[in-house]
Formats: sequence, C-alpha cells, structure tokens
Amino acid sequence: MEDEPTILNHYNLTTLYPTAWPAEKDESDASDEDAPGPKKADLRRSKSRYSALERSGSDRRSLVPGSQKIGNGVENLVQKDEVDPLGGADSVVRILREKGLPVEEDSRLRNRFLLSSTTFSPTLYLSQVHANASTQSLLQGLDVLSRSIDQKSASLKVLVESNFERFVRAKTTIDNVYAEMRNQGVEPEEEKPKSHSRVTSRSSVQLRSPSGQGPLSPNRGINKPLPSDKKKHALAKESEYGVQGIKAPLIEVAVKAEEVWGPALGGREREESLKQALDSVENNRGIIEAGTTIADCIKRKDYDKMVQEYSKARKYADDARNIAETASSSQVSLTEGQIYQIVITGRMWTDVEDRISTFKRDIWKKLTNVQAYAISTAGRTSHEDYMSLISILLELGVEDSPIWVWLLSRYDYLKNKITQTFERSRVEIEVLRRRLANGEKPGASVVAAQLRGPSRHGQGDVSRALDTPQVTELWELIYAAIANLVSVPGGVLGEVLDFWEKAQSFIDGKVQRTLPNGIDGSSRRHHRLSTDGIRDLQNGAVELVDMLRDNVNSFFIEPPIEDVSLLFSPLTPNTPKSALLSPHDSRFQFDANNPPPPSPKRGESWEEFAFWPPYANSLSTVHYLGKLLSLIGVAASEMIALRPIGSGTSDRLKSLVAGARERSVRAACTAWSIDADKCCLMEDWTRPKEQRDTTKLPSAFNEYQMTVLQGIQKILYIPDATASRPVSTNVVTPPPSKLLMMVREHFVKSLYKVMSGMVENAESANDDGESDDVTGDLTIVNTTNADSRPIRLLLTLSNLRTLSTSTIPALTSNFEALFSCTLTSETPQIRTALSQHDTRLFTTYTTPTATSLTTLIFTGITSRTWAPSTPRPTEVRPYIYHALLSLVSIHTQVSTTTPSLTHPILSSLNETLSSAFLSAFTQRPRYPLPALMQATIDIEFVAQTLQQYTSERGVAAQSRTYELLDARTDEGARARLQEELAEMKGILKRLREGTRGEFGCFRRVRGGPPGQQQQQQQQQQQGYGAK
Repeated sequence: MEDEPTILNHYNLTTLYPTAWPAEKDESDASDEDAPGPKKADLRRSKSRYSALERSGSDRRSLVPGSQKIGNGVENLVQKDEVDPLGGADSVVRILREKGLPVEEDSRLRNRFLLSSTTFSPTLYLSQVHANASTQSLLQGLDVLSRSIDQKSASLKVLVESNFERFVRAKTTIDNVYAEMRNQGVEPEEEKPKSHSRVTSRSSVQLRSPSGQGPLSPNRGINKPLPSDKKKHALAKESEYGVQGIKAPLIEVAVKAEEVWGPALGGREREESLKQALDSVENNRGIIEAGTTIADCIKRKDYDKMVQEYSKARKYADDARNIAETASSSQVSLTEGQIYQIVITGRMWTDVEDRISTFKRDIWKKLTNVQAYAISTAGRTSHEDYMSLISILLELGVEDSPIWVWLLSRYDYLKNKITQTFERSRVEIEVLRRRLANGEKPGASVVAAQLRGPSRHGQGDVSRALDTPQVTELWELIYAAIANLVSVPGGVLGEVLDFWEKAQSFIDGKVQRTLPNGIDGSSRRHHRLSTDGIRDLQNGAVELVDMLRDNVNSFFIEPPIEDVSLLFSPLTPNTPKSALLSPHDSRFQFDANNPPPPSPKRGESWEEFAFWPPYANSLSTVHYLGKLLSLIGVAASEMIALRPIGSGTSDRLKSLVAGARERSVRAACTAWSIDADKCCLMEDWTRPKEQRDTTKLPSAFNEYQMTVLQGIQKILYIPDATASRPVSTNVVTPPPSKLLMMVREHFVKSLYKVMSGMVENAESANDDGESDDVTGDLTIVNTTNADSRPIRLLLTLSNLRTLSTSTIPALTSNFEALFSCTLTSETPQIRTALSQHDTRLFTTYTTPTATSLTTLIFTGITSRTWAPSTPRPTEVRPYIYHALLSLVSIHTQVSTTTPSLTHPILSSLNETLSSAFLSAFTQRPRYPLPALMQATIDIEFVAQTLQQYTSERGVAAQSRTYELLDARTDEGARARLQEELAEMKGILKRLREGTRGEFGCFRRVRGGPPGQQQQQQQQQQQGYGAK
C-alpha cells in the first residue's frame, strides 16, 4: 500500500501487523514524565552560573514525525524511513530489506542511506538502492531532486512573506517602549516628536562630563544638579540610562568587592582561556580525533572507512602545510588560531603516520603469508583476501608493488611446498615399504583368494579385494602422494596452474582495472608489470613445472631412498610450513634412537622399485600403476599447455611420461610373471554350475588374464591422458616396440606357466589322503574326492581341453585387439604345448588301467586252463569279465567326473584290449577248433560289449588278431568254424543278455535326450554295484 511508510513513521512501528506492544513506546512515555529520584527539598545540588541556560535533549519531545531515539535516550531528527529522494520508490528501508541488508537492526547502516542523516553516503546509496538504474533513470531522479529542493525554498519564502506584518508590528512596539523609557521624567514641552528610528532618538543633545571625573570616579556627579526622581530613572545618557541613582553605591561596593573577592575572582581569565581552548577543540575536533578514528577502523577491520579517514587526515595536513607556506611566502605573521591548528595537525599527522605504518607492516605480512592460510570461508575466498590486501596497500600508497610482492611470495610458497611435500611423502612411503618388506609373505590361501578376485566382481570395492590390506594401504599412500603433487584439483599442480593464471591476468592488465589508483594517482605506477618482471614470472612458472617433473621422475626411476631422518625432526605445529605436510600419523612416529629397520636384500624383484610395494600381486600392481600413469599423463598434458613452456620443457615432460611408463610396465610384467607361477593355486577343485565337467580354474584364469591385460594396456597407452586435451597426443607417445615385445613374451610365458602348474597339481602324489601340493590348504567343496589323484587328472585334463578350445583362443584374440598385434608365431607353439600337456595327462591317467588290462588279458590267454575242455565252448573265460569290470570302474569314474572324457578314454582302453588280444594270442602256436571258437567268443564278446567305443586302430588290431588265428589253424577247423557261426551268434546274444546289468553302461541309449542317456547309464552302474 502507498501509505505504509507514512503509517509506520507516524506510529514508530516496524510492521503493519505487530504482535506485541513495542517496548520503546513505554520508554518514550516514561521519558516525558519526571524522572524518579530524590526531591529538591531532600537533596541540594550545586549548580553553575549557566545552569539556567542548560537544557537536556532528553527532556524535550521531538516535533518531527518519524524521528528516532538513539541508545542514550536522545532523539534526533533522522527518520526511520524515507521516500526515495530520486523518486524511485516510497520506502528506502523496504528496498534495502529486499536486498538482504540488516537496516532494521543496524541503525548506523540505515542512517547511511537516509538523506536526513548527517552520515548519509551518496556513493553507498546509489550502489545499493539504484544499483541497476540506467543513466536515463538517474537523470530523471536528478530532476525530481531539483524540484524537491525548489519546493522547499519556495515554502521558506512563503513563510517569511506571510509573517512580515508581524515582524513590523513587533518592531513598532519595541520602539514605543524604548521611547517611553527614554522620556521618563521629561517635561511635556521638551518632548521631541516620536520617531520610528532608534538612531533618531539617540541624536539628542548629550551633556559633557566635567574633566577629571571618570565614570567610576567616586566624586563623579557631586557638582551636578540633582535630577528629579523620575528623570534619574529615564533611559537617557545624562541619567546614565537609569542607573545614575545607584551608580555611586555600586562603585563603592565594587571597590570593596574587588578588595575582598579580587584574588578569588582572578580565575575568570583562566575560565575565558579554557573556553577559548574548548572552542578551538570543538572547531578542530576532526583533526584531534583523526588518529583515534583510524585506530578504531583498523580494530574493526573497516578498511573502507579507514581509507576515507586517512584521506581526511592527509587533507588536514595539506591545509596546515599550505597555511604555513602561504604565511612564509607573504611574510605575514600567523594568528594564534593558525598556530594552534598547525601544532595539533602536526601531532595528529605524526600519530596517523605511525598507525598507518604499523598497519601497512601488518598488511604486508598478511599478504606474504596469505598462501599458507588460503582457506575459503562463507562469503569470502582466498582471491578476495589477497586482492583486498593489495587494494588497501595501493589505496594507502606504498613504495613497493604489492602485486609483485604477492606474486613472488606465491612463487616461493609453491617452490617450498613442492620440495617439502615430495620429501615428506617419499619418506612416509619408504617407512611403510620397509615395514611391509620385513613382514611375512602372504600364504598360499591368501594368494589364491587374491588371484580369484577378478572373477568375483561386484562384491564391494574391487581395489580393496585386489591385495592384502597392508599392500593396499601402501598403494593408496603412493597414489595420494603423487596426487598431492600433480593432481589438478587439490594438488600442487593445480596451485601452479592457478598461480600462472593469476600471473597472466596481471600481465594482461585485466585485474588492475578494479584496483585503486591511490592518493593523487601515486599507485598507478604499480599497476603494470615490467618486462623483466614478466620474464621472471615466466621463468618461475617453468621452474615450478621442472620441479614437479624432476620429483615425479626421480620417484619412478631411482631406487628406494636410504635416509628417513626427516621423520625425526618434525616441524613446529601451527606454522605455515607445517601446513604443507601431511598430518602427523602414529604410523610415522619413531624414536630417533630406534629407526625403522632397512629393507632386507633377498634378491626380490621389487627391491629396486620405490613405487612397487613388496609382495604386491600383479592385479593390484596393474590397477594402481594404471591410475598413477593416468594421473601423470593428465598432469603432463596440463603442464605442457602452459604458455611459458618451451620445447625443452616439453621434451622433458615427454621423457617423464615415457620413463614412468617403461618402469611401470617392467614392474607389472615382473609381477605378472611371479603370479603366473602361482596361478595353479587358484585351483580349488570346485565346479561351476553351468559346466560340471570342469573346475572354476579356466574361468578364473580367463578373468585374471583379462584384468592384467587391460591394466597393462592402460599403462602402455594411458587413454585418460590422450582423451583430456588435444595437445596430449604430443605428450603420450606410442609405446616402443620393446615394451610391446616384453608384454607379448610375458603373455605367452604366463600361458605356459599356468599349463605346467595345472599338470603339476594333477600329478602330485598323496600321502594318507592328503595332497602333497600347496592346494591341500584350500577348502574343497561341491566336488568329488579331490584328494584322489585320478580325479584330479580327469578334472585337469578336462580343464586343459577347455583352455585349448575356448579360453586361450579368446585370450589371444583379446590380446591382439588390445595391443594391435598378431600372435602369428606364438599361436602354433601354444597349441603344441597344450597338446603335449593333454597327451601327458591322458597317458598318465590311462596307463595304469591299460597295463592292468594287458596283464589280465595276457595271463588269461596264456593260462593252461584257457583252452576249452569241451568241443563246443558256450561261455567266455573269466578274465574277460575281470577286464570288462575294470572298464566299468573306469567308466563310472570318468562319467561322473568328466563326462566329456568318457568316450576318448574308453576308446583308448578298447584299443589297449585289442592290442592285448593280438599280443597274447601270438603266444600259442596252434589253435584247434575248440580253441578257435573260444578265442572268437572272447574277442567278439568284448567287441560287441564295447561297440560304442570302437576306433579305427581298435578295428585294425582286431582284424590282425583274426588273421593271426586264421594262420595258426587248419583248413578243417576253419571250415567247421563257419558252420558254427550261427550257433556262436546265439551264444554271444545269450551272454550279452545275461550281462545286461553288469555291462549296460557301455550300451548306447537310443531315443531321448543325451541327459536321459547319461541318467540311464548311472542307474545301470548303481544296479551292478548292488549285485
């Protein structure tokens, strides 16, 4: 509403809807009444002679509506709110309240925006109330203000014109009263015509006093005729203006009073001098209070007001100097007031200069140390800190350039921080490295769990599960140390880039546009940097980049340090330098007399690498080295993009990336080679749900290899750095061929090592049911008897075939895709190695059974009881049943362990039987008809029972056996055998039907899915066991 400010001012309210009676209203009412206290009759106070003229402002009511009462109870004429004098709004306070300024709580701040206040600040008023006003609106406001001033002047003129007649009547009345008093006691005929002028009334004839009679002479008036009683009281010169009658007594009293009270009243002169001094103090209050006001501004950190007060003090000094120079040049004596002004101004200026000099020293100190305390707070940043300090110094005027001093202090700060941060971090890394090196090596179960980690992704933080907590802790410390140096957000490199960005802005002159020029433009010369200064800044930026590069390069190239004495001399806390280092940790606090033991020299590969934690596996190595190389690559890209960086520094940055990459690849490949020997520990003899004829080793090895390959690929090519900036392609060069060859060789060797480890696991012997291999420490679940050597041979043989058919081809393809190369010569060698290991394990598993079958066949055929006693045999010999029952056991073991190997193993054993028959039958010279029939029944029964597992070599051996039998019989037996074939077929059919339960596992199940066939075979095997 439009009348809101008027209502609020009239009733002294802050809101149109108050919730309680304002306390200040009670105080205002109480101030109008008599103050409580002792009555005059009870207490008499001494009063000065001017007490009647003293009036207290608190005893008067303000006649100005909207006036406010300050803290001491005295009212002033400043209103609580005003209409915008430029005609913009009806309430200035409301506009300031909308902008968030606390004008209702802070009366001093509000008064600076009110035109009726003596502290009104036009600059502050325009910057806040009309911050967004255009030039046209400001010109219109000026017109409104001019009309307002003209209206007030016209009102005063009207006031004078309307009361002019009153002034005239008052003048006439005064003149009449004066004439009446003057003509008192004068005869009517002597009366003079009345006049309206006091000058005319005073032009009457004056009597001259006799000589020798002064006005204070006691004999004055003795020879003079006595006037009448009325005339002596007339207001005329001859009657001494009405005091002639009492003049003589007064003179006598004055003489006596002078004799008595003269000494006592001599202090009047001192009173007058004190009054003059007080007047001088009041007239020069600004000069006297200048030093105190500046000190108060410094204490309250009101630097804007301090600069204003300093400018006023400087003006006072200039005025006093001009007075003295003018008097000296014109040869004119100084007045007492001028002398007093010059004296107090000199004292004031000396005090102000001392205070400002001390303040400048404090500001210089803050400016040089602002780097160490650059902590952002609410509404204030480090940029505002140093810029405000520079602005204050430039405003006050200084000899040295605060811009240059800040840039140099910033450069020194960054230089010290780079050195101290790196040295401290390097010592902390070495302490943890020594502690880890002097500890125990991880056990087999721990290593196995770590290498199987990639196959269990998604179970928490992957980096935490890659290695032991101690190794991970050291890796994290190394990464944090490098990040503190070369990370752009939060690292020293980010501060270096920020330093150069600010330096470049000063070089270009962009920041100086907002800086003050100082008193009389004395600080304008500090706004521009000299050519030598710009060159020094560029060289300083290059030096900081070189320091970062050298520190990181030495950490990757040089061996671990030997001196860790830095930990024994901690810095004093709460100092700028102590803020540069990491906080003191109990892990790095040692007694100087008991330092951490040095790292042992056992010939380990990690002993020559300061960035490779002892006993770290390849998974954590490639993971953290990839992160470190990405950090270094991005940092090098950022550093090379700086304007002052030349070709020499660019080449050094490229060598930094290349050197760190080479050392990292060497460490990663070494860790890879060490872990490849331990990949056999991943074998826990458990089977995956989706593939029951293998263990989890092939899939775990595939995940492990892929993790390592991807990590090494990230180390070699540093994709994060190449994607950060276009210029980064000049920093991260393509990997050299020797590094690619190194990775290629270690990839092939890792395949060979895992194959050899698998074979060793399978062929390891057992003692008392416990495996002599390291895998005996592992938990075995979801599998058959893994302590059985034949079971391990079967599972390993199946794993090798999985590696050969799917795992290794997939790994090879991924390797070629990751590193853009082709394993042309290595692929046939890998296949050959796989074939050799497969043949070795196959032979190892089948040889015991083949030997037993051969012995059994040979013993049975060469036995004297083998030849039938009847002319027509109707049964197979017992050795046949024993041999087939052995194959039933093998079938049961293979089909329940690795079903995919059932056919090749039984086919091989069937070939063994065929070869055994051929070898055994060569031991008899002749075969009559009964022996020929028995041999035929034995051979055919085995051939028909194992018909599903017949191979070409078995058929060939069987054909040679029949040829051998045919060669060692006569024509008659041969002819009669043809006649008995029908009968022999019946016998074989009967025998097969009779052994269906025992040897049904060898029969092919026709119809139904393969799973049903396997289930029927298992049921037949269980039935045979029951019999």
